[in-house]
Amino acid sequence: MQSLFTPEYRWLWTIVLMAALFLPVRRFIWILTVRRAIEKAGEDAVDDTERGRLLRRAGISAGLLCFVFSYFYVHTLFK
Repeated sequence: MQSLFTPEYRWLWTIVLMAALFLPVRRFIWILTVRRAIEKAGEDAVDDTERGRLLRRAGISAGLLCFVFSYFYVHTLFK
């Protein structure tokens, strides 16, 4: 078990941390973008299809953000 906590497994820990952070970060980004869209265009303009589009955009942003954060965090941890 101790062998898992060595620098050779840093990519494993990067993926694990990214997966753990992905859903909460995606939800947070999605909520912020939906609120901003409602504020800009009004409640009527943000329907279910627009919310789905915003959820996909939030997923891409969250994936990139979580990967970059996880990479640098794990790199610093195993330095």
